[in-house]
Amino acid sequence: MSINKQIVLTTIVLIVTIIFFGINDFDLSVQNMFFNTKTHMWILHPYAQPYKMIFYTGAKRSLIAFALILLLILIIYRKTQIIKTYKKGIILILLSAIFVPSITGILKSHTNMPCPKDEVPYGGLYPRTAVWECYPEDFKLPQTKCWPAGHASGGFALLSLFFLFKKRKNRFIALGISLSIAWSMGLYKMIIGDHFLSHTLITMILAWLIILILQKIINFKSNL
Repeated sequence: MSINKQIVLTTIVLIVTIIFFGINDFDLSVQNMFFNTKTHMWILHPYAQPYKMIFYTGAKRSLIAFALILLLILIIYRKTQIIKTYKKGIILILLSAIFVPSITGILKSHTNMPCPKDEVPYGGLYPRTAVWECYPEDFKLPQTKCWPAGHASGGFALLSLFFLFKKRKNRFIALGISLSIAWSMGLYKMIIGDHFLSHTLITMILAWLIILILQKIINFKSNL
């Protein structure tokens, strides 16, 4: 499938996914598995260790370190044959590490969607709402920033590793590793009540769309 068709298909999937989760309570069905209705607490405390260190702080620092190491390698060894061979792939990974979290962050700051822990079903004050809906006129709580999933976006930026390799087998190994890392980060945030399944799933699809667009731009410039 051409990259143009992939971009169109991914856009459609993203829109359908947003609508699907906005018109039903599937998110609640999944999230209820992580919430103890008797104690009114999440099954994992947000500050519980070593989980926070591994899946939050450690994961973020590792992703930043990975991007910085790639950047240094690209700069220092730019004249070597192996770097020339993989240059476009490395550039895509670096751009993805910047644009995927940045665009996700911009969306978070404008969508005004609450985290599960902030919604009424889980003891919060925010009502259930779809991303395209407005709160009641008499609703005066501060703007919230929880959609899509920002933390997992750094992990999903690693999906760009798919385009680094030439062999099909290596591409799918990279894809599997990237998804494992990203979903472990996303699942952690779901378990502590910070995100719904839809937040993480939409972030994954959005990340792939951004990566496809970046790849198209890189290919276009390299062909000039």
